Amino acid sequence: MTAASHSAVIKPEDRPTVGVFWMVVTGLCFVAVTALVKHFARDLPAAQSAFMRYALGAVFILPMLRPMLNAGITRRDLGIFVLRGGAHTIGVTLWFFSMTAIPIAEVTAMNYMSPVYVTLGAAFFLGEKLAFRRIAAVLVALIGALIIIRPGVREVSAGHLAMLFAGLVFGASYLITKILSARFSAAVIVGMLSVTVAIGLFPLAMVVWQPPTAEQVFGMFLVACFATAGHYTMTLAFAAAPVTVTQPVTFLQLIWAVLLGTLVFHESVDIWVILGGALILGAVTFITWREAMLKRRVVAPPHVATKV
Repeated sequence: MTAASHSAVIKPEDRPTVGVFWMVVTGLCFVAVTALVKHFARDLPAAQSAFMRYALGAVFILPMLRPMLNAGITRRDLGIFVLRGGAHTIGVTLWFFSMTAIPIAEVTAMNYMSPVYVTLGAAFFLGEKLAFRRIAAVLVALIGALIIIRPGVREVSAGHLAMLFAGLVFGASYLITKILSARFSAAVIVGMLSVTVAIGLFPLAMVVWQPPTAEQVFGMFLVACFATAGHYTMTLAFAAAPVTVTQPVTFLQLIWAVLLGTLVFHESVDIWVILGGALILGAVTFITWREAMLKRRVVAPPHVATKV
């Protein structure tokens, strides 16, 4: 690697150790989210538990209200925000359903596919170049997904299908974010997402609503707390070090998910899930690294960015 290409990854002001630390904390926060959803939402409809997470987490968007009101959002912009919110609403609902339908490790591993969908979408819809190496990485990721699901070897459940489709709509959501980020700050984009998703989930939740227990309400509030904390620490990680440094750390999340599923929820350890997840994450890391080398930017967001 030449000095010029190395500078595309590590700048003098970067703090790789700090970035890795915050990404480790981010992974722990999101594993906590999956554990809480698995425990508290198993007896609730997916749309209702997802709505409760966003409604109870509304307190965290209060600091974003002023930037949102002063952003100068036009009617066209609002339409784009609503389109993103609609896609994310579907993705969040499917993710909550998958969490209660299939093992935690499988949800975590399949969630790594979202950046791959973003890469394909950026090529087909935004005209970005899809070079041979990136195509090969995408194919490796797809093989990883097939290893996890293993169609024909075992029954493909509704939870697996829901997670596949969730990855697609999450990818669409982040492609729209790519457009919005050219004009609006992160606070505005995150705040508008929270508002539009909560509104989108409301009618879906009302159709299937059942009175939650106090324990379930508290659990969904904890989900909102850890999800918000995870997004915040992820931001700290990206500010401290390049994504090419922090991205490989996200594989720890799969390890923790396997341990959590085994020790807490008594789910069996599936070596094929670990293998498939490793292939997917390896492909995502390669795509991220290539983008940093060629353009000094990242088209596909890290998989954790697609979390609830």
